[in-house]
Amino acid sequence: MRIALSQITTGPHPERNLVLLREQARRAADADARVVVFPEAAMACFGSPLVPLAEPLDGPWATAVRQIAKETGLVLVAGMFTPAPDGKVANTLLATGPGVEAAYDKIHLYDAFGYAESDSVAPGSEVVTIDVDGARIGLATCYDVRFPELFRAHADAGAVLSLLPASWGAGPGKREQWELLTRARALDATLWLAAVGQADPAASGILPTSNAPTGIGHSAVVGPDGTVRQSLGEEPGMLLADLDLDEVSTVRRAVPVLANRRLPLGERPSVQR
Repeated sequence: MRIALSQITTGPHPERNLVLLREQARRAADADARVVVFPEAAMACFGSPLVPLAEPLDGPWATAVRQIAKETGLVLVAGMFTPAPDGKVANTLLATGPGVEAAYDKIHLYDAFGYAESDSVAPGSEVVTIDVDGARIGLATCYDVRFPELFRAHADAGAVLSLLPASWGAGPGKREQWELLTRARALDATLWLAAVGQADPAASGILPTSNAPTGIGHSAVVGPDGTVRQSLGEEPGMLLADLDLDEVSTVRRAVPVLANRRLPLGERPSVQR
């Protein structure tokens, strides 16, 4: 399966970001990709007023994304914001294209490093996978990468690939954490992991105006053995990767960590005193 990771920098205007998505999707289609993945907050960057921007899944922004998928023949995955109860939004991944229509609401919210995503975002609760050409693919978003149980749940559902759109917060050691965590999640679920982040705005001359997580770049494709196969730098770019999905079975036979688990998901061992 050939996939495209579109490492872009989005701004606060959803309609302008759609123009960028269309350009990038056409580029991916011209390169014979089957799936194109955009970052978290592709609809509008963090630091924007999310509640006024949020739209339902049948609203104009999502409808336009579906049209792009139809025009290009691609399965398209992009981060947007949808209305949620109590005046909040959901941080939603829309996955749409030929034979695919799904949405994943980010489960683990970024309440860390002095930022509180939960102030305006309501958490999701459902593990979501999609099927593309007979291959099952799990959906996750940014801060989810710190929670291995989600990626193991993808594997338990039959996934051979997890997609991880992100808008990673900058700061000391954050790039190293991103690289470590993406490799770890691929390895402990023994699946392919495609992590696509927002490009670092500074690489395009955009100065930060808040502490909102707006991206550091360094999108990567990680194999089921935890090795980085391809990656990008800080600046905007597109990564095209051909994934040998059969490699998942090979790695799982060699390192059967999923089969060797002793504790059910969420159960903790007793502590002897």
